Amino acid sequence: MADVATLPLLLKELRLPTMARQWEDLAARAQEGCWTLGEYLAALCEAELLERECRRRTRHLQESHLPPGKTLHHLDFDANPTLPRQQVVALAAEGGWVERAENLLLFGPSGVGKTHIAAAIGHGLVAQGLRVRFTSATTLVQALQVAKQALQLADALAKLDKYRLLILDDLGYVQRTEMETAVLFELIAHRYESGSLLITSNHPFSDWDRIFPDTMMTVAAIDRLVHHAQILSIGGESYRKGQSLARRTAPKSPACRPAKVVVADRTK
Repeated sequence: MADVATLPLLLKELRLPTMARQWEDLAARAQEGCWTLGEYLAALCEAELLERECRRRTRHLQESHLPPGKTLHHLDFDANPTLPRQQVVALAAEGGWVERAENLLLFGPSGVGKTHIAAAIGHGLVAQGLRVRFTSATTLVQALQVAKQALQLADALAKLDKYRLLILDDLGYVQRTEMETAVLFELIAHRYESGSLLITSNHPFSDWDRIFPDTMMTVAAIDRLVHHAQILSIGGESYRKGQSLARRTAPKSPACRPAKVVVADRTK
């Protein structure tokens, strides 16, 4: 019969740290509650699995590079009535569209909250256990360009496959050079029907000839993106512009003046 004193070592060897920490406390609770041996073992396993899931989601959030604080909780829907609240909430809460490798395209002028919406959806999906990566389109395209020059583009694209959703922020700022647009197109083609893309852009499709060097590549890129996609066009005034105007027009507090000290005349 195994010695109970060796149980912590056995659990450590089996890489079950949560069970190693909690087996004594749960054993005491099991004795008080008259649990069966099976119930005690199930409680230990459940504690281990819950802790693993918590660590996994924390790790996925760290690797996602999602902007901290840009969640649905901090998204001001009232400030922009054009935001489709129900659709955005559903996209963040239901990961089925990502599992189906569908895309999401967010269009709108600068400052209307596209980045915040994209990040909020990403945060919601990470909370469901999906792997997400947030990056500016320019940063990723430049990294892929370096990989292509080193003849490692295929490997770089394959490494991105572990992310079920890839968020490319500000696509319109990608420089229209042969190298950059070529790797951007290869990324879109590589993810087609295999992994989801969430793209934000200030430019509608009619202006994408500013990104791609010729009409054929523009049409081919758009065709792959929209085949399985939801498209949100966001209007309204710029949040940043509105906040700036609010600060300018806010009434200024009166300047503080030193209090006048009155000294009583004690000679009277």
